[in-house]
Amino acid sequence: MRHYTRDEKLKAVQLYIKYDKSPAAVRYELGYPTRNCLYRWYQEYIEHNNSFPEEKVRRSKYTPVQRKAAIDYYLTHGKSISGTIRALGYQGKSALCEWLNEDLADSDRKWFCKRNSSVVRCSQEQKDQAIIAYCSGEKTPKQISEEYGISPYTIYGWKKKMLGQKETMKKVLASNKSTKTMNNLKDEVEQLRQEAELLKKQVYRLQLEKAVLQKTAEIIKKELGIDWNSLSNREKAIVINALRDQYQLKELLDIVHMAKSTYCYQASSMLKDKYQSVRTVIISLFKDAKGRYGYRRIHVSLKNMGIIISEKIVRRIMSEENLVVSKITRQKYSSYQGEISPEVDNIIERDFHADKPNKKWLTDITEFHIPAVKVYLSPIIDCFDGLPVSWTIGTAPNAELVNSMLDEAILSLKDEEHPIIHSD
Repeated sequence: MRHYTRDEKLKAVQLYIKYDKSPAAVRYELGYPTRNCLYRWYQEYIEHNNSFPEEKVRRSKYTPVQRKAAIDYYLTHGKSISGTIRALGYQGKSALCEWLNEDLADSDRKWFCKRNSSVVRCSQEQKDQAIIAYCSGEKTPKQISEEYGISPYTIYGWKKKMLGQKETMKKVLASNKSTKTMNNLKDEVEQLRQEAELLKKQVYRLQLEKAVLQKTAEIIKKELGIDWNSLSNREKAIVINALRDQYQLKELLDIVHMAKSTYCYQASSMLKDKYQSVRTVIISLFKDAKGRYGYRRIHVSLKNMGIIISEKIVRRIMSEENLVVSKITRQKYSSYQGEISPEVDNIIERDFHADKPNKKWLTDITEFHIPAVKVYLSPIIDCFDGLPVSWTIGTAPNAELVNSMLDEAILSLKDEEHPIIHSD
């Protein structure tokens, strides 16, 4: 049996706690120990307050020279554990397996002693389950070895032994056959479930048709065998309204062969008759208010009178009766008051280029909005360089604003300068 150091035990137990106490996960990562050995280490770890006692130094009864000679002989003589033991005769199988696992740690193979293998611990039923899982492809040999705590090579031996027995082979074949039978049963169950769903829908359809026919005979006084095409759209809408609380609108329209737009139109026309008394009251309230009440104030007035109705219906009735509140719109200010003199000739003709200063002037009035009041700017721009000759600012676009601007511009002229002033 291999001897594990204190650090190896501590590492295994810590991984066991980290992986939610799963021995298979610990063995998959470390390659050791067995399930029962890990349970013993965990109990020892708990008893010593989450630690392991200091281990005593054990002296090996074999020297390093003997150990190296055994490993070299094993590697150079066919890698046979039994042959190495017979040839040297000074170590057991467990000791040699332990030396190989420690000195050849880089190798993918792990050596197990038969005394520690799982052949003795596994029952025949467990062996059969492991071989069936391996032969059917459900699990790999590595997964099976981690689950049972055995070597993957042990599984190959079990398989070889089992395949040599006809009765065991029959069990394996019967197991595969039962698996196929189970899959067929699942397919049949799924098919039956789909058929049941289809029958359920058909029964629901028949119940819906019966309910519509009974309601038609009750309200419209028609016989049960009536043709839907002989009913008017209004009669169909009445039947649908009577069954709206029990069935969906889409299903009812499909039964009576009626478009949704047609139903909405018929339902809207029937609603007019429903609110005929309210319509009269709304018209009266609007006239008493001399056309100054909108739908919100009309709704409040109806509520005060004890008539409970939504604002949307009030707005729709007022729209249908053309009850519109008249609005007084304030017109924007315009200084234009018509022509008071003959039209002046357009001398500039959109030629705003000047070859010298004070030859062509342009002017207009611009309006500005500021938080306090409106401000008006009246400038004169020279076409030669685009600079202002003079400007005035006032709170009203009157003649004083323009005349003062013109007077300042004239004062800047020389005797021989006579510019053309252009304005729109």
